[in-house]
Amino acid sequence: MPLATTRRSGLVDQVIEQMRSAISSGEWRVGGRIPTEPELVAALGVGRNTVREAVRALAHAGLLEVRQGDGTFVRATSEFSGAVRRLAGTELRDVLRVRRILEVEGARMAAAHRTEADLAELTELLATRDRTMSAKDWAAGVDDDAAFHIAVVRCSHNALLAELYQGLTEVVRASVASTVDTHPAAQLVDHGGLLDAIRDGDADRAAAEAGGFLDELIAGLGEDTPQDTAPAQSAQPVEQD
Repeated sequence: MPLATTRRSGLVDQVIEQMRSAISSGEWRVGGRIPTEPELVAALGVGRNTVREAVRALAHAGLLEVRQGDGTFVRATSEFSGAVRRLAGTELRDVLRVRRILEVEGARMAAAHRTEADLAELTELLATRDRTMSAKDWAAGVDDDAAFHIAVVRCSHNALLAELYQGLTEVVRASVASTVDTHPAAQLVDHGGLLDAIRDGDADRAAAEAGGFLDELIAGLGEDTPQDTAPAQSAQPVEQD
């Protein structure tokens, strides 16, 4: 059977790219409602059908979520993040386990490969995170906490690991928000030990610090942490000063 000729408007592609850019740049934040259809038509100078097709395409890709009667909301910043969010669903334990796998190895490699510029960035991010958490500004604290964890993995200088973890950005933020809301102890987590281990170049201690607080959160959900979710070294007790 011969393939049917497909026809796709270049105008639709342009609108999709503009909307995608607004999402990836943070102009349209995850969880926020995007402009209404009439507003998009006026701003972009295109017809309703073009806007609808662009929204439909981005919703299919997992970046947008259309809620009938309520509007269209940003779901994720990339197709990968959208797919991860669909897979993760509302199972917080699964999200925390995946975070643990990536963050433990990220911290281990960050301790081995971090630069002075990396340390300066991590120090600043953690200070910001601690200020917002201490002020009980939970919305900002969630963003700052996630930014610190993302930076730790990025400091591993393993491009593939960093790219995978970056794709989990929305899931990480959602899991942080959930644990802060439902586990008050998560509001008091001190990541100073993790930063110190990375600064000292102690890979095993960094891995233990990265996995320790997640172990506590997972255990708090009513099920023990599987022993095969982390390298044996990260199970060693954290060294005390």
